[in-house]
Amino acid sequence: MPKKIQAIRGMNDLLPSNSEVWSEIDKTISELLLSYGYKYCRPPIVESTETFSRAIGEVTDIVEKEMYTWKDTSGDSLTLRPEGTAGVVRMMIEHNLPREGIQKVFYDGPMFRHERPQKGRYRQFHQVGAEVFGASDAKIDAELISITHSLWKKLGIDVRLEINSLGSSESRSSYKELLQKFLNQNKSRLDEDSLRRLNRNPLRILDSKNQEMTGLIAEAPKMIDHLDEESKLHFSILKNYLDSLGINYEVNPKLVRGLDYYNKTVFEWVSNDLGSQGTICGGGRYDGLVEKMGGNSTPAIGFAIGIERIALLINDLKNRIAKNKPHIYFIVLGEKSQIESMRLSKKIIEALPSLIISNDISMGSIKSQMKKADKSNADFALILGEEELSNKQLSFKPLKGQGDQQLIKLEGIIQHLQEIL
Repeated sequence: MPKKIQAIRGMNDLLPSNSEVWSEIDKTISELLLSYGYKYCRPPIVESTETFSRAIGEVTDIVEKEMYTWKDTSGDSLTLRPEGTAGVVRMMIEHNLPREGIQKVFYDGPMFRHERPQKGRYRQFHQVGAEVFGASDAKIDAELISITHSLWKKLGIDVRLEINSLGSSESRSSYKELLQKFLNQNKSRLDEDSLRRLNRNPLRILDSKNQEMTGLIAEAPKMIDHLDEESKLHFSILKNYLDSLGINYEVNPKLVRGLDYYNKTVFEWVSNDLGSQGTICGGGRYDGLVEKMGGNSTPAIGFAIGIERIALLINDLKNRIAKNKPHIYFIVLGEKSQIESMRLSKKIIEALPSLIISNDISMGSIKSQMKKADKSNADFALILGEEELSNKQLSFKPLKGQGDQQLIKLEGIIQHLQEIL
């Protein structure tokens, strides 16, 4: 027997039993963003490697260690996208979309990073991201945070909000020198990763997950104490918006995000139920990135939501989905009845697209079909045999004690379902 082929480690199948939850998450997020005026876009999964190395920064774990990169037949270096923002920025520049005014877009799909798989962190993972181009005021920062705050309420997720400001590129540069000086004075306390980052990207040291570094990071000077006046004002306005919206937050001076392009506002929504991989949504402002990638100077901000991590947090969504969508199981006996059941199923779905209808395809006895109906957790069964068909009727049987079985005229079934569902 040939050896079984298995999925690549860290690239997981979405099984049919979990697909309803994912679909509901995607639907909830997209409907919320559409209601705020965001429009859907779909950048490609593969981009020029430079798209990411220029945007994310050469001295990051993503670019140095984690990207899936190869040379195509023409010799060009291509990369599977490790994150979504860089591709959207490239799209904005290539099609000159900011010239049409403020752009509010969102996207979804798989991202790829070659790293050690663990709970909520995989080599192929899925995100929904939202990006806004052309708005510099803190009002849009607050809107994005408010949207995600509403989303957690809709999904029933308990998370906390952490915010910080990274200031302007100039104030961050001054702070970087101050931080490097402090870290050089404490060089003996740095781990291997921090020593490698010390001269090239010291801000990333603040983001270290090494518990042995916690004490040193707590002693380090804080970016928020060295902001320029404009960034201070921007951060103060953001906090006023959040206070007025009743959104609780914690200012976390260690929050820097993992990518080089952020400035001013950064934020994360964090769960206590996922261990070290507790961030389910992160984002911030990246006002200099469009210009850095070859476009005109354009303020921008966005966030990304990790779908796998959200799915891990939602335990009762399957039950909620089942309650929201009535399920009918069509039990059929006889060749002519099979044809009529297909015609009728089509008419029912067209008239009532919010329900689920399972038309039995086992061709088994009525007893075996009833067992399948019960196992499917359907709410009602429609029973159509040759006798019912000849009388232009079908039996309507509640499966969860909602009443008695009754005969319904074929032409009246849609009206009957509309009345009871």
